[in-house]
Amino acid sequence: MIEAPSTHGACLGPAAASEPSWEELVSAALLGTERRTPPVAAREGRSTAAALLDAAAVSTVRRRAALRPAPARERPVPAPADPRPPLPPAARRRLALLLADRNGIGGGHRRGTAPDLTELLPQWLAAAAQHGYRAPEALLPALLDAARARTDLRAAALAFAGPRALWLARLNDEWKFALRGVGSTAALPGADEPEAVRTLWEEGLFAERVSLLAALRRRDPAAGLALLAATWSSERAEDRLMFLDSLREGLSMADEPFLEQALSDRSRNVRGTAAELLSALPGTALAARMADRARACVSLVRTEDGAGPSGAGPSGTTAHLRDPLTGPSGTNAIGTDGTWALVVQAPRACDAAMQRDGVVPRPPTGRGERAWWLSQLLEAAPLECWSDWLGGRGPAEVVALPVADGWRTELHDAWCRAAVRQRDVAWTRALLGAPAAAAQGSGSYVVGPAATASTAAPTTATTTAASGGASPDGPAGSSRDLARLLTVLPEDERAQWVAEYIAAHGLSDAFRMLGVCAVPWTEPLGRAVVDALDIARDAGSYPWSFSGVMGLAERCLDPDAADRLAMLTTAPDEPADGSPGAVGYWSEAFQRLVGTLRLRATMRAELAPVTSTEPAP
Repeated sequence: MIEAPSTHGACLGPAAASEPSWEELVSAALLGTERRTPPVAAREGRSTAAALLDAAAVSTVRRRAALRPAPARERPVPAPADPRPPLPPAARRRLALLLADRNGIGGGHRRGTAPDLTELLPQWLAAAAQHGYRAPEALLPALLDAARARTDLRAAALAFAGPRALWLARLNDEWKFALRGVGSTAALPGADEPEAVRTLWEEGLFAERVSLLAALRRRDPAAGLALLAATWSSERAEDRLMFLDSLREGLSMADEPFLEQALSDRSRNVRGTAAELLSALPGTALAARMADRARACVSLVRTEDGAGPSGAGPSGTTAHLRDPLTGPSGTNAIGTDGTWALVVQAPRACDAAMQRDGVVPRPPTGRGERAWWLSQLLEAAPLECWSDWLGGRGPAEVVALPVADGWRTELHDAWCRAAVRQRDVAWTRALLGAPAAAAQGSGSYVVGPAATASTAAPTTATTTAASGGASPDGPAGSSRDLARLLTVLPEDERAQWVAEYIAAHGLSDAFRMLGVCAVPWTEPLGRAVVDALDIARDAGSYPWSFSGVMGLAERCLDPDAADRLAMLTTAPDEPADGSPGAVGYWSEAFQRLVGTLRLRATMRAELAPVTSTEPAP
């Protein structure tokens, strides 16, 4: 248990403010007391060197106590209890080593075979959280320092540190970030403490309120929404935005009335977030409004002799989506027979109703207004509607349809964002297509079954008329984010898709895809990555060309694969056409990979709960 820091060292009153800094003490010690007078006065009978060492000892105690020298003040209240079990001794020692090495130089460009401990700290924290351990009291200052230096560590570090991290943060201005960010949930009141929940929500720090709302949404979404609604009108705009984002947890149709009300919020960011959350629920009124707008912008027309979509069919009528063709028997005649294409007509204005529903009127630099408005409408429209409008075609058949006048990229990019927002697995599969058919380079990636067919219908005078005379005036390259799209797939399917992509295309475009795969990587994915690295070595490339992927492999490969990969640590003969010295560099890189995997296996074993070997009485 952490005890309240003693005020004995601060009883000097105002004189404590003039205590020498740690840097001054170190400087004097390095130069020697004969060359520089120490910034401390020697007591009678003590040498200046002894006085310098005494001052350094006092300063060290103060630093370890996480308290800066200051005038005497009221003793702080004792630290709150943390009921979680302590770390096993071996894991505690490992954490101390990882924190001591946090200022080391990491990165894939480093030479040598030693594992990069700075990159293993996040993984260690995640593993410790799975076991529910509490942080050692003596390491809390170093843990908070690490979280202050690395924002990517903060959530995990504060959750592991528990309520005592917030207690310490109130005593040290350098750790105030812990009071502003999302912290631990260890000290949050439970479901059987409604009064404590209400008190913490009304009086707690912002970090505590965010954590409370997130925890409540996980166990009782309706109670979390009611808690937020009670104080919504009195919250600051930036706080409303953070609280509204917490509703992603447990989002359902029960949240629609509150989110519809938030569409009229004073803050544009709050309105935009509310619209995004509503569009993630295909059954909301906003989704229906966006569907009507999207339907008015896209039409299905029959092409003439394969030359391109025509504004009118053989009978002189246009096959618009809002009026599906029907056959004599009354059944839908827009089937898969014949040649059909999609014609896009972007909206001509962004009215007040569209803006209230989250459409941003002003486009980013380089985007045309009409293409920008169209992409937002398509992204927010429910994907399930397209099959109904297109004669029952499935997602893969819809994606395979040609698109006139160069609108294919804009249309498919918007569908990709909609699939991510709505977490639609069927549409994601259709938009991704087969990994082997994917073109390398995110800007030229062709999605879906049409990757093996024509990517767009030829543009003619007829097609221009059918599309309303508007062609996309945005950038020619695709803006789709394949890594985000892959997150929609189940973990095993995602890993298999990326493994097949790497087998077909190598590692040059796979870094971000690998970053969204579950850790540890599945055996097929790990094998594909290692095989691709081995091929790159045999080709004579330098390993730092693949430093990002190698770093991911160190952190994400299954540690059990270390022995199997040991054969790669040997240095083969230098190829005649290879880069000078590349073989040696690759050998070091693979030795570091194997060493890191073995260290991760050791860390995993150290975190295992200690079982008592004493016989039962």
